[in-house]
Amino acid sequence: MSEQTQPIFSIEKLYVKDLSLEVPHAPAIFLESETPEVDMRVATHSQKIEEEFYECGITVTITAKLKDERVVFLSEVNQAGIFRLSNIPEEDIKILLGVACPNILFPYARETVSSTVTRAGFPPVLLAPINFDAMYHQSQEEQAA
Repeated sequence: MSEQTQPIFSIEKLYVKDLSLEVPHAPAIFLESETPEVDMRVATHSQKIEEEFYECGITVTITAKLKDERVVFLSEVNQAGIFRLSNIPEEDIKILLGVACPNILFPYARETVSSTVTRAGFPPVLLAPINFDAMYHQSQEEQAA
């Protein structure tokens, strides 16, 4: 293959696009001994920013609540990256943006959530791995329906 037709998939830049942490019941919440229930929501997004360059991001939202529904903390991070995709068929670009890029971004988002929650005075939140392949295929099925 010539150099012009070689597929290119590269990470150009990784960054935190948005980060927030709320502890609405501080300081009293720190005196609670009850272990909160932690809920995690994940969403992915991507957009073409110019020829061959795409922004891909994942938003991870963590909400910790006590049984009486008081929020212990709410953390949200939008971890993003700029990726170069060149000489790749359109169908493969969709899969790269929906699966490969989120897989690259997730460890960074996980570390940011854990670090932020720890700095707020709580034990670290260790997020379980996510199957972005299954998420992508489920969203494709929902769009087709």
